[in-house]
Amino acid sequence: MTRSPAAPAGTGTAGASGRPDAPGPDDPVPDAPAAPAGGPRAHEQEGLARFAGFWARVIYPFTATSMTRDELERHLLPLATRLRSLLDEDLLDASPAQEVGRGLVQAHCTDPQVLAQSLTVIEACLLLYRPASPDIPSDVVRSRLSRLQAAVAAGFARALRDRTRHEQEAITRAALTAHQRSQRALHESEAKFRALFEGLAVGIGVGDLQGRIVDVNDALVSMFDSTPEDMRKMRVDDLVHPDDLPGVWDLYQQLIRGERDRFVMEKPYFRSDGSVLWTDLRVSLIRDEEGRPQYQVAMLEDVTERKQINDRLRHQATHDPLTGLGNRVLFLERLEEVFAHEGGGRRVGVCYLDLDGFKAVNDSLGHATGDRLLVAVAERLTGCLRGPHQSVARMGGDEFTALVVDPAGPHEVTELARRFLAALAAPVHIDGRDLSVNVSIGVVESSTDGTTAARMVQSADISLYRAKARGGNCYAMHDPEADAREMSRYHLSTRMPEALESGEFFLEYQPMVSLADGSLKGVEALVRWRHPEHGVLGPDRFVPLAEETGLIVPLGRWVLEQACSQARRWQREFPDCAPRVNVNLSVHQVRSPGLVQDVARVLKNCELEPGALQLEVTESAVVGADDQALTALRELTDMGVGLALDDFGTGYSNFAGLRRLPVQTLKIDRSFISGLRGAEGGDPRDEQVLAGVLSLARTLELAVTVEGVETEEQAERLRSLSVQSAQGWHFARPGPADAITRALRG
Repeated sequence: MTRSPAAPAGTGTAGASGRPDAPGPDDPVPDAPAAPAGGPRAHEQEGLARFAGFWARVIYPFTATSMTRDELERHLLPLATRLRSLLDEDLLDASPAQEVGRGLVQAHCTDPQVLAQSLTVIEACLLLYRPASPDIPSDVVRSRLSRLQAAVAAGFARALRDRTRHEQEAITRAALTAHQRSQRALHESEAKFRALFEGLAVGIGVGDLQGRIVDVNDALVSMFDSTPEDMRKMRVDDLVHPDDLPGVWDLYQQLIRGERDRFVMEKPYFRSDGSVLWTDLRVSLIRDEEGRPQYQVAMLEDVTERKQINDRLRHQATHDPLTGLGNRVLFLERLEEVFAHEGGGRRVGVCYLDLDGFKAVNDSLGHATGDRLLVAVAERLTGCLRGPHQSVARMGGDEFTALVVDPAGPHEVTELARRFLAALAAPVHIDGRDLSVNVSIGVVESSTDGTTAARMVQSADISLYRAKARGGNCYAMHDPEADAREMSRYHLSTRMPEALESGEFFLEYQPMVSLADGSLKGVEALVRWRHPEHGVLGPDRFVPLAEETGLIVPLGRWVLEQACSQARRWQREFPDCAPRVNVNLSVHQVRSPGLVQDVARVLKNCELEPGALQLEVTESAVVGADDQALTALRELTDMGVGLALDDFGTGYSNFAGLRRLPVQTLKIDRSFISGLRGAEGGDPRDEQVLAGVLSLARTLELAVTVEGVETEEQAERLRSLSVQSAQGWHFARPGPADAITRALRG
């Protein structure tokens, strides 16, 4: 029986523990506690304690437990802790969550209101007391929460069912014992048996070993919406259902042969009106005094409503509420089923789709329009499927996947990708607008042998980004070599933050010399990575990755600090001839709002004069830069910091734009001198182009340094053109700071 609360819900009456009495179901969830002095761990423990306390207060009025409310709270605390830990798992194991529902039944909290209130409290409190995690999107958290609630409900129902079975089995065995004794004491025993047989709410049917149904109780007749006479005309094998579990009839044959005494399972039946009755079925064998099989007795509990609830929860957990497609969970389950097939060797195809430019639709037209666009896309993708072995799922956002089980070959998967492209070629009409939809698709088709489901999805995802790199609106097939290169890039990019912290980066310096007398005019600081597995990596291997991931700003700041510190050491040792240090700035650094402050802080910390530093920027960093970025560069030159335009000639080469840039030096790219081979050869047009650039530089009063000088012939031709300085392997390769120090001493 349920317990009545000591006072009306929400009145605040104190119980034995001194805390307010149980709140009503509509009472607000208490606020999450402020972070205690013990830190995040203590905060989380306090939150879980409040979770358990609120949970106990809500369900206590509906329990039949002998526990006090404090004892119930202590019983619920480990269950709350288990739920909290399961919420952060990628692949939910339903068993631990089901144990939470079982734990409620073990505490005699069996009233249906206990389950309903518990599911509500779990949803509210887990979201409230769970620490924020930027790595897990909110829709993923809510999806996991739905699965947790479903698992708790399933565990509660199964525990309640098991307890009921145990009690009912004891009652039924007593009834059957009475039935056997009735052979010796017919009147008294028959009366007792019939009272139990007819009075139980569980359906009971008795059959002989030939499969004929010889007796049924009223509960069973009511379940099947039939009559006792019609049911006694049936045979056990008339109760076959298409959704019977594999092996159920093998178990039945073993039972009537006397090879087992009972079996238990969930089984569907057809009612007389054609509807489906779902039951928890327990079949037992009755033997005579000598142990010979005599009868079979089936006990059936109607679980149709519970089955429907579980199916709805299952559908919610595995389907996208917007498009109705299967979600990531269902897609991965289906893919794992293919890989788990006995014998292996099956083939499977995956298409990974991403809508090109979908963010612009959301940003410009609003999320409501974006949602309608996603629904339209889902309908078109579904219309491309050709048979039950092909399916489409929404992975999240504007990403979709298609699964092809046992394809006829790669051509079937690529043909599906082409149908997707064709289906989305026509604009989607929404709110009076025609919205164009482009899609990039990564395609993989392979055997399940030698790979895994996760690796296959990863390969499709990598292929998708190759399709995007080609301009989008196309598909790209899986290429193992390209995947290996992409994975190498991925591992480098994920390793870079740790490498910066652990000191794996270092600087080398390349001299810039005067072509007139060979004296050292300056040095360019060049960053290198001493990778523990791949050895020393040049900037071409990691700088583009740093720019993609945003690590280029802290890496560039570190380079600036190291180079300025080294420049100050040279100034102290060689006050009359210390070289100026050139440091490269990335596009992100040039356009960073804190650039001027960063440079000023580094110069101050290193006690370095601004004139000892020259920053190099590329054309791509300044062409199209806004006024804020150009203002920052002008502030740096006003401080006395030198500014050079690096790799001139490889970008837009906007000669007119040079007038508005606050640069003092042009660093001409090596491509301008590749044809200079002395008086005996070379293309005279190369020299004419170079002469024109030098004339422009003189007109704008810019100093010139030529990069990539590799031969004496090139150096001589540059001298004849009155170039002031140069750098390249002809003079010196990049090396450690000690090499520059030795050159200054010599």
